[in-house]
Amino acid sequence: MTSSAAPVQTSSRISSAGAVAGRLWHFLTQPERLLGILLALVLGGLVLVPLFELIRETLTVQPYDRAYLPKAQPGEFTLFHYERVFAGRLSWAIFYKPFFNSLVTAFAATIICLAVGAGFAWLIVRTNIPFRNFLHTLVMIPYMLPSWVMALAWITFFKNDRIGGASGAFAYFFGVQPPDWIAYGPIPIIICLSLHYYVYAYLSVSSSITSVDSQLEEAGAMAGLSRLKQFLWITAPLLLPAIGSAVVMTFIRVVGSFGTPAVLGMPVRYYVLPTQIYAAMGTRNAGDGFLLALVLVVLACLFIFINQRLIGVRKSFVTLSGKGFRSKEIDLGSWRWPLFILVMLLMAAAVAFPLVLLILQSLIKTAGNYSLGNLTLHYWIGGGGEGVDQLQAALVDNGNILDATWNSLKLAFLTAMTTGIFGFLIGYVVVRTRGSLTSRALEMVAFLPYIFPALAFGAIYIGMFARPFGPVPALYGTFALLVLICSVKTLPFTSRTGIAALLQIDKSLEEAARVQGIGWIRRMIRIIVPIAAGGLLSGMLLSFISIMRELSLIILLVTPSTNVLAGVIYNYQNQDMPQLVGVATVLLVAIVIAVNLVVRALSTKTRVGAV
Repeated sequence: MTSSAAPVQTSSRISSAGAVAGRLWHFLTQPERLLGILLALVLGGLVLVPLFELIRETLTVQPYDRAYLPKAQPGEFTLFHYERVFAGRLSWAIFYKPFFNSLVTAFAATIICLAVGAGFAWLIVRTNIPFRNFLHTLVMIPYMLPSWVMALAWITFFKNDRIGGASGAFAYFFGVQPPDWIAYGPIPIIICLSLHYYVYAYLSVSSSITSVDSQLEEAGAMAGLSRLKQFLWITAPLLLPAIGSAVVMTFIRVVGSFGTPAVLGMPVRYYVLPTQIYAAMGTRNAGDGFLLALVLVVLACLFIFINQRLIGVRKSFVTLSGKGFRSKEIDLGSWRWPLFILVMLLMAAAVAFPLVLLILQSLIKTAGNYSLGNLTLHYWIGGGGEGVDQLQAALVDNGNILDATWNSLKLAFLTAMTTGIFGFLIGYVVVRTRGSLTSRALEMVAFLPYIFPALAFGAIYIGMFARPFGPVPALYGTFALLVLICSVKTLPFTSRTGIAALLQIDKSLEEAARVQGIGWIRRMIRIIVPIAAGGLLSGMLLSFISIMRELSLIILLVTPSTNVLAGVIYNYQNQDMPQLVGVATVLLVAIVIAVNLVVRALSTKTRVGAV
């Protein structure tokens, strides 16, 4: 019995080993599986490892901490930063006041963005307001511009003589100095951020409000509800997922915004967390800056968690089912044209007015004098002349602006190419391994950079790459670090467009090529890439535009040799060179608008070609 059982057991073990080897061989011969593991490891190293490194930096002695801890050695474990930031004698100035200011500006701006964006969505999608297609394009324009352009225009118009330098246009035309609370501080910060970030709420709500059945609202009307109550009691609750998404996206962007609070807050010492991080890094208190960046990340994650819990309380938001559906256009009656004029006035304040002001600012000889006799083209084409500031070189001779423009274009192009390739590969793996652990993990990690506030993400990469990390040399101060962080931060754009593009391609096309013996690389180049090119190009161009206007993400990382156009504009603003601020900003906006026009033309061409 024993002797006969041994061969059976041996055969069973061989069979089991063969089955395991077969499954392993099957796994290894599937390129999407291997590619998924490789991408997960790379993204984990670029997203998760820096986060852990940031946490480690907050718990270790930094080189400049020896002024406070003379007996400590850099790299030793310490809770000094936590005590200094949260429980020290300077905690109010370092943390609690900036934290409170961040919450005030973020919540106020988010509420205004939601009201404006949802209002625009309802008017343009559900009502008979005139020129709806034109208004849809118009309300999207503020998102094409850098978020801090509105802040520069605001200070150009409302600047007073109490801070230093020449007064703004308001004081010149009306002869009255605006009070500080109008020129600087939380109110202008909230207004400027709201006029930029309302687009998130508009896009989110407008895409959902089209599926709300008008019969539900009609039933409310028959029950005696006013139009406002119909919206608040019937329509708005059905839009809670879209509203929650808009609130999360807006809050994360606003709470991590640096440019606008820096321009309108720092001159009067109104600090929020991003500007406080910048100040801490500038005063060599890197440990404090890392800890404040960690607070920003935790705050963003906590906000997402709370939103999910609140939305999750009610599980059903169904507006489309197998029953009849009807979306009826709401007649505004006599309010059609007044509401159209109101939207146009808001868009003039958000788009036309800032751009006109900045163009005018670039054409004046002496700051603060807006008369026709004070206009000049010197700051654009040179030529000098009486009254011009000879310290401000013209655009054609300004090496700072020209070099920064080249750096911006190079950075945006390299980022777009890098994220385009990685976004396509991520989309391929996620779609081809749909439902697997690899697919879910890769999709989640690829989206993580989006939820990190931009300036906090920059601080994370400083903490990781300020010195050699394993086989990776110190990258701080190099252009490679800018490309790396911008690629990781904008990867959610191209990964989402990559997933969307690959979902539209039937797997049978690739299977047919595989059966014919065509290798994986040739299948990708000849079949998959050409079909998915339109969606991938849109994601790459979106990355390009985002990096061209980016300031918060890279303000801690740029050096004089790697500075970009947004950084040069910020430096000129700090140096009180308003004409060059206007020149560089108008140049940046012109590039962004030109690229947006290219995006639209290519998208139209792609759609026509597809038909």
